[in-house]
Amino acid sequence: MEAVTAGGAGGAGDAGEGGHIGRRPLVWVAGVTAVIVLVEAVVMVATAALLSSVVHGQHMSLAGIKPSAIALGGWVGCGAAAVFLLVCAVVLARTALRDRAPGRVGRILLIAAAVVHGVLGAVSTGLLGWGVFAVMMVVLGLLVWVLLGYGQDGRARGDAARASGRPGRPAAAGPSRPEAGEGHVQFKEKPAE
Repeated sequence: MEAVTAGGAGGAGDAGEGGHIGRRPLVWVAGVTAVIVLVEAVVMVATAALLSSVVHGQHMSLAGIKPSAIALGGWVGCGAAAVFLLVCAVVLARTALRDRAPGRVGRILLIAAAVVHGVLGAVSTGLLGWGVFAVMMVVLGLLVWVLLGYGQDGRARGDAARASGRPGRPAAAGPSRPEAGEGHVQFKEKPAE
């Protein structure tokens, strides 16, 4: 089905033949999110260094566990989180550079990162305050924006109609551009190709 409206074939947001106006904001969102997630990975490594130095400096022990074992556990935990965030940053950077949706594994990683940010945001409210909660929710929103911004076919949602006009590509299923009508919305079947 396609909607037919009055007012001409090209809208204000139409990019024409080049078709990059609809995708550019999404590329920037993916790039900025990659940088933010990379900064989070660096913060994780700094947190591991801080925790390790505090444990060694205070000679802390938990239930008879040696301070060196506690410090090593902090490094392993924060290091694993940092590696996970680095992989997510690489997936986001690749998404931004290619302007294509991440593959199945990449989407699963980004969904896991979004869930972790949501849970950490909820937990951090009581422990660390509303500022950390706000940062976690901003990153969560950016991750969800990137995940939902690309359609199932791997292109930005606004580009599906423009992609069907490219030579050598099959027409995309779904609605196409509005056509001039008589001042009201009419729906008609899209011709089979």
